Amino acid sequence: MKKSISESSRPDRKTVERNRRIHMKGLCFKLASLIPSHHFKHSKDMLSQQGQLDHAAAYIKHLKERIEKLKKIKEQAMVISGANNNKIMMGLRLPIVELRDLGSSIEVVLISGLKKNFMMYEVITIIEEEGAEVVSVSFSTVGDKVFHTIHAQVKICRVGVETSRVCQRLQELIDWSCI
Repeated sequence: MKKSISESSRPDRKTVERNRRIHMKGLCFKLASLIPSHHFKHSKDMLSQQGQLDHAAAYIKHLKERIEKLKKIKEQAMVISGANNNKIMMGLRLPIVELRDLGSSIEVVLISGLKKNFMMYEVITIIEEEGAEVVSVSFSTVGDKVFHTIHAQVKICRVGVETSRVCQRLQELIDWSCI
């Protein structure tokens, strides 16, 4: 039986299925690479594909819960901001420095007023002098407050970053800038 040109140029089912599996494996690898290494209890390489997908699902769930928590905090801040115009937020005076040690990375959140601001390059310089490399910086304005978020990666994992020193230096910078 002679095949037509259009039938012979189509890949067979085995080839289509193999290409699909290769494509899915690549997508799973890409998904696993997006999850921070400190979230894994074991090495990413040691996990099966199903294990990596399970970790990804758990990480996504963790992020959703964190988003909900941050939304509640934001709503509370908005209520407090509207009710109290003397720059007091949740019992603390602005600006606020919050630092989270995430193992091989750190997250710095700075909250300041619109009129009491600081130079971002000075904040980045302090973080980098203490052994971390700034990966991303973002900010948002809510009412009369500015929320800065800085993500930094530890340069040398064995040495790490002494987060208490970073926090102290940032607090000194912020206090000095707002005089």
